[in-house]
Amino acid sequence: MKPSVAIIGTRGYPSYYGGFETAVRKLAPFLADEGWDVTVYGRKGATRDDDSSRDTRVKSRLTNGLETVSLSTLTYGLTACLDAAWRKPDVALVMNVANGYWLPILWARGIPTLVNVDGIEWDRDKWGRVAKLVFRLGAKMTSKFGTRMVYDAEAIGQRWAKEFGVDGDFIPYGGEGSPLLPIEPGLEPRKYVLMVARFVPENTVPEFMAAAERLAIDHDVVIVGSSGYGGELEERVSDLASDNPKIHWLGHVSNDARLLSLWQHAGVYFHGHSVGGTNPALVQAMAVGAPVVARDTIYNREVLEDAGIFTSPSPTDIIDNVSRLISDPMKQDELSSRAMARAREHYTWEAVCALYEQSLLRLVLQAKETMPK
Repeated sequence: MKPSVAIIGTRGYPSYYGGFETAVRKLAPFLADEGWDVTVYGRKGATRDDDSSRDTRVKSRLTNGLETVSLSTLTYGLTACLDAAWRKPDVALVMNVANGYWLPILWARGIPTLVNVDGIEWDRDKWGRVAKLVFRLGAKMTSKFGTRMVYDAEAIGQRWAKEFGVDGDFIPYGGEGSPLLPIEPGLEPRKYVLMVARFVPENTVPEFMAAAERLAIDHDVVIVGSSGYGGELEERVSDLASDNPKIHWLGHVSNDARLLSLWQHAGVYFHGHSVGGTNPALVQAMAVGAPVVARDTIYNREVLEDAGIFTSPSPTDIIDNVSRLISDPMKQDELSSRAMARAREHYTWEAVCALYEQSLLRLVLQAKETMPK
């Protein structure tokens, strides 16, 4: 029997909310297969009890918190860490530096922690000055009280080494291939433009919406995502979809097969994320062969290399790059093949999960070595 692990900082298991949740959906059953005792902390109402993908070997523990934009991560992280400290697993996998404030609770109980630091949250436009300070202080607490960091991009690791003087393990996100799936009704293969993103400014959502009005003159434009809390960007895309029958807003899509189909048949997948690291949506799009136009960032270049086209975030440049690619079937096929090959070589869930297990097991062994004889 291998050790016990508590996974803290996601909405629960199985959840389809974001990248952390996707990783946990893959990792928790993998660890159970390898003999680990796995507990995933979550929130009430964030998962479905009747979800057929649920692995019954994975334990779920729900704690309380405040469901608000600014306090949900902090409050649910606190209650999860308190519960985990009482139960005392052999190791904890903690997601998000906002939970760095609560790492001293686990540290005081002698529980080693592997912390996925995510992106550079204090660079995100969606946060105000106070929130950015909160995240940066959380990162400092993480660097002091976290046992080992996980960076999902090499560039993130370099940033942490420079700003906080700590190293860690590079573990990206994974993707998985798929047999050919039926296309979304009303769309034609390689004839539509797709964006999949949470509605926050740093994902280039406002600029893409401006570009979508022009692109939709000649092509269908499919937008997947939401803010999760309503707001101006949701109102804007709702208005666009109401005014133009070629703009399709699908909201948040939790059905994996439907998302894979959308990426698989897209003429262009526009990826506008700018401040994360290795983005799970990008990796999954690559794995099923979506031709990609990505915002030109150090992170997107690290993941794509020569398997995509890069653009500035201006609506004019987005229109130009997307229009050229969707009108060039040979280029679409070329980028599709390159993306799938790169995903198979560098970004598979099997390899990602194995790296997480190695890192977790290393911390458990180190903790045993330092215990008093």
